[in-house]
Amino acid sequence: MKKSTIQDVAEQAGVSKGTVSAVINGKATVKASTREHVREVMKAMNFRPKGQARNLKGRQIERTVGIIIRELDNPFYTALATGIKKYANEKGYVEFIASSEADQQNEETISQLFASKDVKGAIIAPVINENIEIEHLFRLKLLNYPFVLLKEVQGIHANVVSINNLEATKLAVRYLMETGHTDIIHFAGPELSSHAHERINGFRQAFSESTQIFSDSMLVPCGSQFQDGFETGIDFFKRVDPKRFPMAVVCFNDVIALGLSSALHQLKIDVPNQVSIVGNDDIEIAKHWSPALTTVHTPLHELGMKAAEVLIRHIEADQILPVENHVLDSELKIRETTLDLTK
Repeated sequence: MKKSTIQDVAEQAGVSKGTVSAVINGKATVKASTREHVREVMKAMNFRPKGQARNLKGRQIERTVGIIIRELDNPFYTALATGIKKYANEKGYVEFIASSEADQQNEETISQLFASKDVKGAIIAPVINENIEIEHLFRLKLLNYPFVLLKEVQGIHANVVSINNLEATKLAVRYLMETGHTDIIHFAGPELSSHAHERINGFRQAFSESTQIFSDSMLVPCGSQFQDGFETGIDFFKRVDPKRFPMAVVCFNDVIALGLSSALHQLKIDVPNQVSIVGNDDIEIAKHWSPALTTVHTPLHELGMKAAEVLIRHIEADQILPVENHVLDSELKIRETTLDLTK
């Protein structure tokens, strides 16, 4: 089917090409009623704004997708991007990767750049908290720009491919309880991370569903980087009474868990005989660490593949498709950093 052009939209809407262009670029020179009318026509025609295609050695690069991750140095996103790349390349697409570094303004700038430069669609790991503006995501929706979120954003009816962070953390805590641990703490993720809050809620709920009592003192603010886990581990366990051993730590992610493992090694605290550690994500290095990390396995490669599949399906559709929401399950990988106290 022939793709609609800006001229087609202008004729259908009964306005000039300049008016359609002004609507696409968010200019305030268009009356609100006209802007809404043009957007409705664009949606009905499944029109997507086309940027200026670049020519490289006489060849136009047209089949492109964008990926907006949150942290460039986080192995979580490396594994995720590998899955996206595999599926996209199989379908003949080239991918562009950019990092917001957990800055919402960066995310907005990158998403606008992708849309304006004719990157056909984007997979976005959104920056979310109660203070974040999501106008740029609304704008992408209004422009009928295909995108997939890696986390549901309240108020945005969009494609989502995600994991259940709450259930993943409950899985870790339940395992520790079932293996006899009663002194369990959580090294929590960044304060502004929605994933961190979901994993805290999972930690809380695991206690509410058990006979053990939850206390806010069990939540230890940490971060998301190796150094965060190392420094928080040194600071916390220097103050722990050895009479509390054995105990267990559920970490926000594997990187934190590996930093904590290194800290305990420096403090000559034995893992797992004195402290059990459980990570989250199952990044590649987790199984090669010494001792190998017990962690909640997130199917990162599959997550990336599914996100790319959904995105490309919507890019290539000749009509607007129903919004998709896929939640992938996690599973516990029991390795060497946890001890079964019931044996």
